[in-house]
Amino acid sequence: MSILSGVSDFFGLDVGTTAIRMVQLRGNNRVKTLVKYAYVPIDSKIALSDAKADQQKVAQTIRDLLAQARVSTRNVAVGIPSQKVFSTVVDIDRLAPSELAKTISYQADSLIPTPLAESKIDWALLGDSPKDKTKVEVLLSSVTNGFVESRLDLLESIGLNVIAFEPDTLALARAVIPSDATTPQMVLDIGSKAADLVVTMDGAPRLTRSIPTGSEAIIRAAAQNLNIDDKQAQQFIFKFGLGKDKLEGQIYNAIIGTVDVLTSEIEKSIKFFQARYVNAKIDRITVTGGASALPEFPLYIANKFGISVEIGNAWRNVSFAANRQNELLAVSNHFCVAAGLAERME
Repeated sequence: MSILSGVSDFFGLDVGTTAIRMVQLRGNNRVKTLVKYAYVPIDSKIALSDAKADQQKVAQTIRDLLAQARVSTRNVAVGIPSQKVFSTVVDIDRLAPSELAKTISYQADSLIPTPLAESKIDWALLGDSPKDKTKVEVLLSSVTNGFVESRLDLLESIGLNVIAFEPDTLALARAVIPSDATTPQMVLDIGSKAADLVVTMDGAPRLTRSIPTGSEAIIRAAAQNLNIDDKQAQQFIFKFGLGKDKLEGQIYNAIIGTVDVLTSEIEKSIKFFQARYVNAKIDRITVTGGASALPEFPLYIANKFGISVEIGNAWRNVSFAANRQNELLAVSNHFCVAAGLAERME
């Protein structure tokens, strides 16, 4: 959802539930140069609150972050959390472009969960429908006016100029999936409250989902089943993860039920994708966020689905000084959305 086009000097801003992150890149090529990146933790109660006082705290936190990072540009591309976005792939009759736009607007009312008058809608033509050769496939996304307007007000109140809003899942895919990938790819990003899942094919998203199981649920399971506090549970799960041979398998046994709630949703997504695209097979799952930090989780996913799994790298399309490699790779799994936003080509 671009507001202005042709702006080359901007940064990507990811307002998450536990941290706010920004990335600024430079250059017009596929590989861009890192100018700045920064993050600041934020209390999830404040980040998720609609109360005016809390929104002002979020605005102040962003302002402080940009001041400390010495960001000079005021232009920003902002992520929309996947819980706030509705996305679906639909088949529409093959029509002239002007007629297609009208038909989509007309049909959107029955396809999106919020009233049309209260929603911003964006769509992209993907190509021929895999189910019906007389139709074309369209990616339809919607977000409520209320969310976009409140986020716009918040950012404009600290002097920022929003050039684009984009769903987090699209930014995520742009950052970690190779642009020349010819086979279907899945990205799984585990956040604190939820996991984002996106499947792309031929450079376009075909399935996006927000699964309401995140690292907090896994930590809570460990705390309850082992009768320890959350802080200790967090240390244990990010140290031992799904290692069956660690601590006599106590951590594994405490969290596997919750992990399998997540994997069953991944399985449903794979089946849904395969049912629509019969001749296409997901070739790789790229894990980021908490998914890549949980020891042996990537291996568990690979074994469960028989699909190769790799750790996502936010800086795949970014060049930087060689002596910064260790510093940047250490935080890579948390910057995929912000980097993907910064890689937008207007």
